[in-house]
This record gives sequence, structure tokens and C-alpha cells, in this order.
Amino acid sequence: MSDQESVKEKLLLQPGTLWARVREQTQHGLECGALQSIATDYEFVEENGVNFLVRILSNLNRKDEAKNNQDKASKKGQDFNPFLPYEEDLFVGHISETHLCLLNKYNVVDNHLLIVTRKFEEQDNLLNYQDFQAMWSCLAEIEGLVFYNAGKIAGASQRHKHLQLVPTPLAPNQKESVPIAVLFPSAVFNGDVGKIPDLPFVHGFYRFDSNLISSVNQAAQITLEVYDKLLKAVDLIVEDTQNKTVTGYNFLATREWMLIVPRSQEEFESIPINSLGFVGALLVRNHQQMQMLKDYQPMTILQQVGVSNG
Repeated sequence: MSDQESVKEKLLLQPGTLWARVREQTQHGLECGALQSIATDYEFVEENGVNFLVRILSNLNRKDEAKNNQDKASKKGQDFNPFLPYEEDLFVGHISETHLCLLNKYNVVDNHLLIVTRKFEEQDNLLNYQDFQAMWSCLAEIEGLVFYNAGKIAGASQRHKHLQLVPTPLAPNQKESVPIAVLFPSAVFNGDVGKIPDLPFVHGFYRFDSNLISSVNQAAQITLEVYDKLLKAVDLIVEDTQNKTVTGYNFLATREWMLIVPRSQEEFESIPINSLGFVGALLVRNHQQMQMLKDYQPMTILQQVGVSNG
């Protein structure tokens, strides 16, 4: 039996069950108080044909308090890990022998899922075949956006390795799955590696074959191979790198495409940016930050926290 065949047998997620489990566990989580959704208002900020979705967080007190408690524990030499053990009330299901699925406790977007490794791995470790296998198992069930904040500089708030999935489109009644998708038709390819001319930050882009979703294991293998090519194309990995990149980055993928963006800083003028920013979805804490975002414009902010093309 080949390694890939043995990995294939480790899939535990029963086809056709994930979405029902998400809905069921969301209701349970809200009723028992384990799921503490953060309400937002939102508006669109247009720049160069892209309608950036900007959410204004109305109450971050709970999430801030949790983060402060984690920071205090860390200073005392205690590594707090919310995934070991995970909250049973947030548990959605087993994906494979290496990954499981949880609800995001402090979700801003409805049905926001975490794809978490069972054993501890660092959040800045390279993604592997098992990660992509878990990713495609979930994408086969839910049309959504999967993202990975690789390291603190890329917006990661937890050290334990986890991908995240949010259903698409990211806002109601939107034609595009993500705001920045309007620029994808202009992508120029050199082999597998694509560049989108109107994005002012370094990135690597790839389009998946539409039939890929029919085989989770084949999709995982192809994704792994292209992921490696994109990392090298944007100078995130060198030959002597051992399971880590030279800096933080954001990874994003849907059933149709994959995008990798190297990072240079975690935030811009106190506005934190994670993976979602690079597909046109941003978060601000208040109206002052909203005005700042409009003054500087979203693309300029993304260029500052990424690596400038200029």
C-alpha cells in the first residue's frame, strides 16, 4: 500500500454531513454560551473597481479579554492552547486522523470554521499533504474560502496550527465569492504561477481545474505541489529552510484558486490585517479607523503590510 493510499483511508468525515453538523452545533453553541459571536456593521469602500468589504466591530471586549488572559499566561511561562483540549461545545466533527473541525468561538462571520491539527504544531509551520487533505474535505462539503495566517506577522492569534474556513460569498447578495475576484481575469501566468497586475503587493496566484474537487486526495497532492512552487516564486522559501518560511505569509484558497501573499508587518496604523484583507475583506474597530482606511485607501494599506511590488 502506498503512503497516499494509507493517508486516504484516514478520512473520517462522512460525505454530506458537514453543513448539517455546522448548523446543529452553531445552534447548540449559541444556546449554551460557548459560541460568542461578535456583531458587526459593514460597508463597501470602492477602489479601482474592487468593492472592499469593511466590517466595523461593535464589541471586541470578550475577545480582547481572552487574548489578554493568554498574554498574561504566556508571560508566566504558561503556553495556553484553546485547542488542547478543545471546547466540546464548539466541536463540529472529525475530518481525518490528523485534523478535526471546530466552530470559531469569537466569530465575526457566520459559520466560521477552524480546521485544527489534533497534535500540536506551530502556526508558522509549512502546510502539508494532510492539511490540504483536510482543507479539500471541507471544501467538498461547503463552498467557501479557506485561509491560513502563517505566523503572528500574518495575523495569527494562536500558535497551534489551524486553517480557517468561511462560507462564500463574504457578504449577502454579492456576485463574486470575494471582492478582489473581479481582478482575477487579468491574471498573467508564467507556468503555474500567476500574477494579477492591479495588485500592488507581491503574491503568487493559481487556478485550480474545475474537476479537482471530485477527488480530495488528488486535489491535496496537486495543491501541495503548487503551494511549494508559489512559495518559491515569491521568495518565501529557500533550500535550507526546514519546515518554515523566511517570513510570515497569508494563504487563501477556494475550489477555484489559490493565493499566497508574503507579509512585512502585522498591522497598519493599529488596523490589524489577516488573510481576509488580501481578498478584499477588512476589519476596523471603530469609525475613526474606518475613516483612516478610506483616507489611505485599502490597496495602499495592503501594500504596506505585504511586500510592495514597487
